[in-house]
Amino acid sequence: MNGFHMFPFGYGFGFFGFWMIFWLVVWILIAYLVYQDAEKRGMNGLLWLILLLIPMVNIIALIIYIVIRESQPQPRKQEVEKTPLEILKERYAKGEISHEEYERMRRELEK
Repeated sequence: MNGFHMFPFGYGFGFFGFWMIFWLVVWILIAYLVYQDAEKRGMNGLLWLILLLIPMVNIIALIIYIVIRESQPQPRKQEVEKTPLEILKERYAKGEISHEEYERMRRELEK
């Protein structure tokens, strides 16, 4: 008996090999998306990437990540940048500059 009849569709990957590669690519894509989302939320993205690439752990890890992700609020981006005058006021409040320096710089900024 030759080896041709041992595989469903001949040599190579065959039908089952295609699906194996397909699901591997799908899990890699899911792991990458979870990595990006975790990094945006201030979580350890590399840990979640590794957990989602481990066979037999990936489905459980994905479920845990979804539950944890929903319970943590997404960090807000700073909507408005500070003006130079606001930065100057903060420096004065922190004691980084004296009152004279503050007044001089404030007058220069208001020109």
